[in-house]
Amino acid sequence: MTATEDLTPAAAVTSASAPLPEDAERVYRREDSAVLRMSEAEVAQLAIDAPAEALATNTDERTIMNMGPSHPSTHGVLRLVLELEGEVVKRSKPVVGYLHTGMEKTAEDLTYLQGSTNVTRMDYASPLFSELAFSLATEQLLDVEIPERATWIRMLMCELNRMSSHLLFMATNGMDLGAVSMMIYGWREREEVLRFFEMVTGLRMNHNYIRPGGVAADLPDGWRDEVLRLLEMIPPRLEEYDILMTGQPIWRERLQGVGVLNSTEALALGATGPILRSTGYAWDLRRDDPYLAYDQVDFDVIVGTYGDCFDRYAIRLNEIRESMRIVRQCLDKMPSGDFRVQDKKVTPPPRARIDESMEALIHHFKIFTEGFKVPEGEVYVAVESPRGELGCYIVSDGGPKPYRMHVRGPSFINLQTLPHLMYDGLLADGVAVISSVDPIMGEVDR
Repeated sequence: MTATEDLTPAAAVTSASAPLPEDAERVYRREDSAVLRMSEAEVAQLAIDAPAEALATNTDERTIMNMGPSHPSTHGVLRLVLELEGEVVKRSKPVVGYLHTGMEKTAEDLTYLQGSTNVTRMDYASPLFSELAFSLATEQLLDVEIPERATWIRMLMCELNRMSSHLLFMATNGMDLGAVSMMIYGWREREEVLRFFEMVTGLRMNHNYIRPGGVAADLPDGWRDEVLRLLEMIPPRLEEYDILMTGQPIWRERLQGVGVLNSTEALALGATGPILRSTGYAWDLRRDDPYLAYDQVDFDVIVGTYGDCFDRYAIRLNEIRESMRIVRQCLDKMPSGDFRVQDKKVTPPPRARIDESMEALIHHFKIFTEGFKVPEGEVYVAVESPRGELGCYIVSDGGPKPYRMHVRGPSFINLQTLPHLMYDGLLADGVAVISSVDPIMGEVDR
């Protein structure tokens, strides 16, 4: 944890627990909420103005402290400004923006064909979902229907990506709470899924595989055997996770009753994904607003009861099992046919044709340099990512590049729940809460 060294010089004064004068204290605690609504600089100024005699008389001492951004359990570059009373968190404020890359603005300078390369880097733990949301939005503007095989390939890859993302959560969640061996085990299983992605897309992460019109390439020879190997290998490992964590008294005491949220609060804050489902509210876009071919497969929506950190852990563990159910159905129902739409305005010619035809070479050159034009309009498409509702809003002015693009990042929205989850909890429980939200800061600071 970083303390005063990460504070600005003005704000560093507050970590001396200087009490506030009566009128300043009234302003400081002007709202009875879990959210710290004043900037640390304002709090520091109030502390500077506090009379010296108040130091000896005021027993209600509170400390302003930084947690992150340089902290092993803040999932990258998340900073939390905490108001502590002893070791109890009274208020907190997430501070984001340290990783800001301006990807939405960058999208306005990239063609729709180049767009997948940009958005795949937002959520680096589940990049295929960002590619999917962007591609579905573009296809809706183009009014094109992709081949059935492309739809099922997308479903297969996304569910495998959901598994790899949740396996990463298992690893980091275990490490955050002291189950260090879980980091090795979760990483080990995720590595096997990434190895399959490398076989299909050529890359372990940031694939640029799902593109407007279909997918970049068909599934390679031997893909079915590799998927079956994954489906055979992972279930026994999940049983080991149950033994290592789920049934452990120490694990349960660290998570049960910690970071509690009810469904009313979760809905009011816009939370989605495992956070919302942990409250008992069964909302999953794959079932409630189906896309791709999710209405043709059987799976259960996993929900919790108490809305605590343990429920959020258990939901992700069981969602891996449900994703495996969907993957098995994808294997059984995978159709033959084209892997991308055969529309020359959208799809470049096969690479083999470039060596044979000047027209194909010109077509390839124009598609990749100028892009394809998309009719005017606006569209919003949402998919169920491992962290919740991932939406892509695009405005087209009829050109080859988006006029405007905005992404509804679930991690960004879900961070709103942190002050409420951490309120009146111990500082040590703050690590469990952050881990249970599972934020990906690349998506937050896009």
